[in-house]
Amino acid sequence: MPLLFPHEDALDIRHRYKPDVIKGDMDSIRTEVLDFYTSLGTKAVDESHDQETTDLHKCISHIRDCTPDLDKSNLCVLVAGAIGGRFDHEAGNINVLYLFSTMRIILVSDDCLIYLLPKAHHHEIYIQSSVEGPHCGLIPIGMPSGSTTTTGLQWDLTNAEMTFGGLVSTSNIVRGERVTVQSSSDLLWTISIKKA
Repeated sequence: MPLLFPHEDALDIRHRYKPDVIKGDMDSIRTEVLDFYTSLGTKAVDESHDQETTDLHKCISHIRDCTPDLDKSNLCVLVAGAIGGRFDHEAGNINVLYLFSTMRIILVSDDCLIYLLPKAHHHEIYIQSSVEGPHCGLIPIGMPSGSTTTTGLQWDLTNAEMTFGGLVSTSNIVRGERVTVQSSSDLLWTISIKKA
């Protein structure tokens, strides 16, 4: 977090953005980091006994289970650091988007963001052009899309079939402030993040 606020004191940032819970199998957290946050009152939950789910899966489950039903419809989970490392970890984190498809989860890196567009909806994506774009993509992971239609892209799709081994909409460009997507299957939406 301190890297996001380079002109502020790092310790102040760490106190301001203190996690309520650190949850996972604890194999990648440095001891001094865990000690620092637990000394501030952060609860540490060691789930090293569960090797069937990823750390992100454990954390999203915790958020889902601890959020009152009334608040879940407005819930948006931003996950920093979920992409940009080992590909197997990235794939596991993308899988979490599918496992929790009723939740709005956005994976954020230094370069882009990724989130799931479930097939059951007509999606309207409002582009914050001061911070994101113009490069974007729609990726069918899990199953082919028999029909995808878009508006607002440089290369719009009209009832296009997308599948690995065939058409995948990568390196597209947003043309304005609004993109619409309708698809017969779940798609990943990705868009570049502008550098400051």
